[in-house]
Amino acid sequence: MASKGQSLHAKAGENIFAKNPKVSAELLALTYGAFVHRLIKDDGATTSSASAGSGENAEEVNAILDKMGYNIGCRMVDEFFAKAPQQGLCRDLNDTAKVIGEQAFKMFLGVTAEVASFDSENKAFSLILRENPLADFVILPAAYANKLWYSNLLCGVIRGALEMLNMKVACYFRKDILRGHDCTEMRVELKEIIKDKYEEDDDEK
Repeated sequence: MASKGQSLHAKAGENIFAKNPKVSAELLALTYGAFVHRLIKDDGATTSSASAGSGENAEEVNAILDKMGYNIGCRMVDEFFAKAPQQGLCRDLNDTAKVIGEQAFKMFLGVTAEVASFDSENKAFSLILRENPLADFVILPAAYANKLWYSNLLCGVIRGALEMLNMKVACYFRKDILRGHDCTEMRVELKEIIKDKYEEDDDEK
């Protein structure tokens, strides 16, 4: 039974987190930081050394991080359900948002994301992080401060994971503490419910 003030999803996330092996948050932050730094250098090297230092390659790095996150998310769904076998398919997007913010984030990053700002059609919501383990120890160079979405991998993960569950979404950052905002905010927008192949075959009959 969930404690007072804590949802069932949050309680499930806490239980799963407590049962599974932990990865050092410091190791995660430093490893991810080294990876992003390498991307900036490598991507800049394909144009010119000046581009890498001026932040001109930030959009390309954002796209690479999103694509890598998407590929991770596509595979991560199976791991999520293996670790949370009692979690069935979500009833609606509100339920989906809570599972992502309170269970999946806790399971894989050790933190929870607040669900906020649903639109009037219940097709878009925000995930708000008060702490982001990927951004620990990070100070963005001035040239990248307003161009690079440092944790863009997370948007790709969400996009890929939901696509495996037949939900095509757009996911992007609105705020980032590394840009001086008071929190980190990701916006998730449902674009389409993807039909399974067998459903498409039935429609054609």
